Amino acid sequence: MIRHFILLLATAWALGGVAHAQTPITSQVTHGIAMHGEPALPANFTHLPYADPAAPKGGKLTLGFQGTFDSLNPFNIRAGSTAQGLSGNVYQSLMARNWDEPFTLYGLVAQSIETDEARSYVTFRLNPLAQFSDGTPVMASDVLFAFELLKTKGRPQHRAAYGLVKAVTILDERSIRFDLAGDDREMPLTLALMPVLSQRAVDPEHFNDASLTIPLGTGPYVIAEMKPGEKLNLKRNPNYWAKDLPISRGLYNFDEITLEYFRDATSLYEAFKAGVLDYRDETNPTRWLTGYDFPALTDGRMKRAEAPLGVPKGMQGFVFNTRRTLFADVRVREALGLMFDFEWINRNYYGGLYHRTKSFFDESELASTGRPASDQERALLAPFPDAVRADILNGTWLPPVTDGSGRDRESVRKALALLKDAGWTIQDGQLRNGTGAVMAFEMMVGDRSQERLALNYADSLRRIGVEVKVRQVDDVQYQRRRQKFDFDVMIGTWLASASPGNEQRSRWGSASAAQEGSFNLAGAQSPAIDRLIATMLGAHSHEDFVSAVRAYDRVLLSGFYVVPLFHASQQWFAHSSRLAYPKIYATYAAPLFGATLDTWWRQAP
Repeated sequence: MIRHFILLLATAWALGGVAHAQTPITSQVTHGIAMHGEPALPANFTHLPYADPAAPKGGKLTLGFQGTFDSLNPFNIRAGSTAQGLSGNVYQSLMARNWDEPFTLYGLVAQSIETDEARSYVTFRLNPLAQFSDGTPVMASDVLFAFELLKTKGRPQHRAAYGLVKAVTILDERSIRFDLAGDDREMPLTLALMPVLSQRAVDPEHFNDASLTIPLGTGPYVIAEMKPGEKLNLKRNPNYWAKDLPISRGLYNFDEITLEYFRDATSLYEAFKAGVLDYRDETNPTRWLTGYDFPALTDGRMKRAEAPLGVPKGMQGFVFNTRRTLFADVRVREALGLMFDFEWINRNYYGGLYHRTKSFFDESELASTGRPASDQERALLAPFPDAVRADILNGTWLPPVTDGSGRDRESVRKALALLKDAGWTIQDGQLRNGTGAVMAFEMMVGDRSQERLALNYADSLRRIGVEVKVRQVDDVQYQRRRQKFDFDVMIGTWLASASPGNEQRSRWGSASAAQEGSFNLAGAQSPAIDRLIATMLGAHSHEDFVSAVRAYDRVLLSGFYVVPLFHASQQWFAHSSRLAYPKIYATYAAPLFGATLDTWWRQAP
């Protein structure tokens, strides 16, 4: 083990200076930390509100994912779908979320957290019981190792966030301090969600390479079997060090979890119908209405159910790559968006079950649509007078509503007027600019459901003379092109939480526009966006936070980077009748699959 003095010098060299551990008078050591206010659960809480500590242990759970993998490292951009199965089960973070609160973390690998009112620093004290699955203890040097590795070679969101840390100090074998800029109240929570990596098991030099080396984590499961690209089998670690912690009681109830990977959505669905899989989230309303009458459901071997979605409804839509000259003009983007006929699509494809998405935080207090900007919002937006349109500022803007005929004339008229202002007119049936160039681009899709949607949209665009090619590509090519921003238009998804924060930098921040693998698909570069992300991160009160997010929402909507699609207000899922789960839903768990499936258990035959 590297001695503390050497580590301190190395850290100071790497980060540009030695950190002096001077604890402010207002510092407080606590069992948990909330983005705003205080944690809801007391220091002596016994279990999470939505977990059943009496849940029986045992049995097997088989899950399915669409995609494949050629790496077991979920922390680089080559990971594919493996992150969905390994994060939380094999790898764990310093602290863990309570999904009953907007954004509050409680001790896990770190048993306590210390910070000051300004959040200018954060200190984590590790649980002395914490260990990796091979029985070796988790030390502060492992945390430092993970931080430096992810800061330089991790995913874009890791690099962006960790790069803001001023200095790191190892205080003792199980205590580590991070000195921060002090204007980002989420940074202590961001660091608390950092995965813990073993410096003995991870090769830094080849961290970005695809690797099928079995990982070493601190979680309740270990990988017992692997078929590259096809299957992972996780088995419970009988020596899991945190099984009796309050944050873990009632969780991780299966002895074995098998993750099956499928190349396309159809084969994934058919595997569930055949009883190969135990659980399925359904996102296709037509299938939900008509496709769940197969024998396993009718004879009671499977059940289907609905759950409330308490989180803000995020954004999914056709995103324009503004790195392309064609989409640099906001008038062009808005005009093309007018040609998406939601009313026709919802009625003919989805049985009318969807709602048109009208905000990046729809159906929540964070959404700006339908309410005029407050004085506080207007003050935040004042330095950027051209960043928000008047109708979006006053809350009257909504996505266009067509007559549902598939041939709405009003949308065509408005679109052509905007395009004319931008220098595009119809000539000989084609939309051309002043040089005679035809407006033409490609929509990249990854599966048949996306293809059907894109083909309908492309037909609408051809009505105004746009040449559109819809191209479906395989999963590997899709991920490669997405990561390199090698597309004109694609369908993007931005999930929303009740506490948006640092992840927004990777989605919409200017620095991420040129950062390969980021989620800034649109290539947005806006001083207003950057400022408002910083403002929401620095908000001291809930009121200030809400105002910042609403102003941010207005700027994103005014950019018309995305043609909004739609969302459901309920989560649809089906499962084996042998599975059971607590009667209490976590308020902010969405989807259930990703957040609280670890509270489920298998009933005895």
